[in-house]
Formats: sequence, C-alpha cells, structure tokens
Amino acid sequence: MTDENKKNHLVAVIGAGPAGLYAARFLANEGTYVVFFNRDIKPGGLAEYGIYPSKHKMKEGLRKQFRQIMGMPEIEYYGNLVVGQQGDISLAELKSLGFQALLVTVGAQGTKWLGLPGEDLLGVYHAKDIVYHYNKLPPYSMQKFRIGKRVALIGVGNVMLDIARWIIRELKVDEVIAVARRGPAEVKFSKKEMETVARNLDLEDLDAEIERVAPVMKSVGQDVEAAKAFILSTLQKADEPVSDTRFYLEFLASPSCILGGERGVVRGLEVEDTTLVPSNGDTKAKRLGTKRVIPVDTVIFCIGDRVDETFGLSVKWNEFVKNNEPRFPINGLSYEAYDLENEQPVEGVFVAGWSREASSGLVGVARKDGENGAQAVLEYLGTLPEVENKDEILEKLYRRLKLVDKHIVTKEDWQRLEQVEMIEAEHLGLEEFKFASNQEMLTAIKKMGERTTV
Repeated sequence: MTDENKKNHLVAVIGAGPAGLYAARFLANEGTYVVFFNRDIKPGGLAEYGIYPSKHKMKEGLRKQFRQIMGMPEIEYYGNLVVGQQGDISLAELKSLGFQALLVTVGAQGTKWLGLPGEDLLGVYHAKDIVYHYNKLPPYSMQKFRIGKRVALIGVGNVMLDIARWIIRELKVDEVIAVARRGPAEVKFSKKEMETVARNLDLEDLDAEIERVAPVMKSVGQDVEAAKAFILSTLQKADEPVSDTRFYLEFLASPSCILGGERGVVRGLEVEDTTLVPSNGDTKAKRLGTKRVIPVDTVIFCIGDRVDETFGLSVKWNEFVKNNEPRFPINGLSYEAYDLENEQPVEGVFVAGWSREASSGLVGVARKDGENGAQAVLEYLGTLPEVENKDEILEKLYRRLKLVDKHIVTKEDWQRLEQVEMIEAEHLGLEEFKFASNQEMLTAIKKMGERTTV
C-alpha cells in the first residue's frame, strides 16, 4: 500500500506475544496506530517465557526482532495490565474509549486438564506452570513445585520433552515415564527435541515396549520398524547425559486416576490399557477396560492449553469462538470473534495466534497467524472512516489507566528494564539475566528512570 492510500486508524492489540507483535508490525506498516495491552511486564509472550532457557541464540534473535517492532513510532505499549472481565480494564471499555478494532492475541492462558480423580493431589502439575517457573515468569517464578524421584509425564509432544529435559538434566530425578494413549508411530515430538534426553532412554525397556505394542500397530497398518527407527535415530546426535535418570516411554496407556497416599501426596498413576482402531483415515485410541498402576510420586500434564474463560469472549472447545461466516476471511479462515449468547459476531473484535487456535504451532506459525489476523483487521478498517481524534482517545486512555492502582509499564520502562538486565548479565558473566519477580522488575525500572533524569 502506498503512503497516499494509507488510512489513519487506531487499533488495540491485546497480548504482546509473537502473534501480537508481528500483527502490530503489519498494521503499523499500513498506517495504523497500535496500542499494546499486555498482562506481563515484558513483551514476548511464549517467545520470552516458553522457549527452553539454554536456547540463547534463538531467544536473542527473536528479542532483536521484537525490539525493532517495539521501536516503531506507530506502536505504544502498556504492560503489567490485565484485560478481561475481572481485569484492570475490559474489552467493552477499550471499545468505548474509541478504538476502532481490537485484535486479541493473548494466547491460551488457561491450562487443560482431563478431569481425573486425584488431580488436586500434592505433586500434580501442568507443564505450562513449570515452563513459566524455570523461565522466570512471575508469579510462577516464585511458586514452589514438589518434584519427586519418579515422575510421570502425560503426553508425548515437544512440551513433554522440555519438561523431561528440565527434570532429567537439572533436577536429576531417578525415573521419568512419558505416558501416551496411542503408539510409537504417533509421537508428536521432533527429533531435535528428543536429542536432549535420548541418552537417558532405557533402550532395553524401549525394545520390550515396542515389541509389546507391535501387534496393535500392525493391526492398523503402522510400520513398527520405522517408528522404532525414528526414536533410535535421535541417539546419533544426542546430548551427552548429565544424570543417571532412566527415561521410559509407555504406550497404549490412558490415565484414569491419580492415587494419593499419606498427607495427600501422589503415590501412583492408574492407567487404562488402550488399543488402536481406524478412524477417518487415521487412528484413535480405544479403552479396553483393563487397568494398572504406575508407581510415581509426581504427575505432570503436558497436554496443551485453553483460553481464559473470564476474558470476555465466548469459549468452546478450549478456544474463543469464531464467526463461522466471516466477513473478512483470510485463506478460508475466520479471525472474527463470535458471541454465542447473542448469536452474532462481535463487531470489531478479532482473534489470532493461540487465541484463535489453542496450542497450535511455534513462533513461525504464530507470526503467520498474527499477520493474517492483522490483514483481516485491515480489511475491516477499510470499511470505516479514518480516526480524526486519535490524540483525544489516547489522552482518555491515559487518564483511565492512571486510575489503575499499580505501575503500568510503558515502552520506555521496558527499555530501561532491558538495559538493567543486560548490565546485570554482563556483571555476573551470564548469557542472560532475569529478575524473578514483578516487584524486582518494577524497582529496577524506577531506579534506572531516576538515574536517567538526574
């Protein structure tokens, strides 16, 4: 779009993870003024708090891009601010202030559970909470996790391997058992992620496990040797082990109950045996009724996420509901929020990234979906006149945020925080340094601000 054809519009982007950041850049490049509202003090979302801590090169590459986006003059930022029905400001209030469109990219902030008996026992956790903990996202960074010596991980995707990597290489527990409803041909992890813990696999047990499930695999036409070869291929470039932890893969097992012992502490995971049956060109797990107990003292669910039901949008199947008949579809997909109660689209409200499809893809997928969501917003804005009172709206917003009883973090504040943490990392000889609590970050921002004004 040429400068002559660009229109001046005002959009709120809620959530400053990868989807929101790339969407904001897309919008800003088309002449739209963007205001970010972010729950966390820092922008970055799962790119900042979801990537394994030791992947410094990847994280710094993303931060460099995010700094460029945040540095654009068409983008404003307010962090440490919760948007939602029970938050500091609601979607309805943002619309009433005069924003022409709202793009929701808050991700899937809730956690998905299976609703099993015993999920409230001490020693039962969700992977997301632990990932946030070791990546130092407040308040999870301050939370205590009781991780025992024998840990069951529910799920066989890359998130499971991130957790396995942490408890095997950092905590050095005795045993880790990854539990899967289906078989070895349907694991969801990548070869590269498995390489971090492959040397801890109990190969004798793996042989026995694949032999056990082979008849079921063959009955649905799966290649047993290919599935086994994929897992074993991760040994070729695997990281050297740093612990004696034994790592097991348990297939055709569906969790049915978590058993507790004294003082409400986990003592075992009950699983029901499954088999595989054909289903629409794929397979699905079918329960067999036979059950057994795996002795463990910790259970961690690595099964995906769900959106926040208190946010202010209709939710179904763990996701915000989209308009089935979108006015502005992008590649056949709807990015338009839908109100189930009133049975109508939510005017001017769009969703992208994990807010559109929970737990889908990594940063590259989030980037593309954010940009697609931004394109849908632009097409909607094309039906509206230019905003003529932008400064007045921003002033009203500023006055409203002054009423929030906490420090709302601005773009300048965040830049000061980055500077402080870089200095601290250099001083300590670390690849990176993060303050573990919001209060520490806010104190650092205040001190740096005092220095720069002297």
